[in-house]
Amino acid sequence: MKIAVFVSGGGTNLQAIIDNIKSGYLSDVTISLVVASNDRAYALTRASENNIPSVVLAKKDFTDSNEWDELVLKKVLESGAELIVLAGYLSLLGPKVIHEYSNRIINIHPALIPSFCGAGMYGIHPHEAVLKRGVKVSGATVHYVNENYDEGPIIMQKTVDVLPGDTPEVLQKRIMKECEQVILPKTIRLIADGKVRIENNIAVIEK
Repeated sequence: MKIAVFVSGGGTNLQAIIDNIKSGYLSDVTISLVVASNDRAYALTRASENNIPSVVLAKKDFTDSNEWDELVLKKVLESGAELIVLAGYLSLLGPKVIHEYSNRIINIHPALIPSFCGAGMYGIHPHEAVLKRGVKVSGATVHYVNENYDEGPIIMQKTVDVLPGDTPEVLQKRIMKECEQVILPKTIRLIADGKVRIENNIAVIEK
């Protein structure tokens, strides 16, 4: 299965996918394209070091959002990708991409949806909100993507305890390592094996 991975920052989840391909866990998965929302994303370096084609398509560089949407779709289709993986991607996809890849776009969110999600809840912000609210567990969610932030069917979730003395940065790193980088490759594996289906807007995983 070919996938396109969309990134905005350091690319730790992209690296987790690359590592799982190399280990053989995702041996039948190929990253056909990395799409970055800005040219400063270190994820682009990770792509280059692993000979993965990449392109920078910054929404702010387009006066017409439809033009940006069409070009993103064109590049992904040309890559042959069957699944789009949003791995720390901070832009909301355009309607043409979402329509063409309906139920074939997944996102990793650094909190337990439906809590601490939606517009503005990206990067360090969910972890700040978690600590401010005083919840005792947090984690990550992989979900399908629709037209609205973090509202698509939930596929997988994993939790960690929120510990005394946690800072947003410490909690963020723990969730990245123990949750995000675990369930994102697992979800890709399940989809590649045809074990995820959607019923009444709920993702069902076949055993």
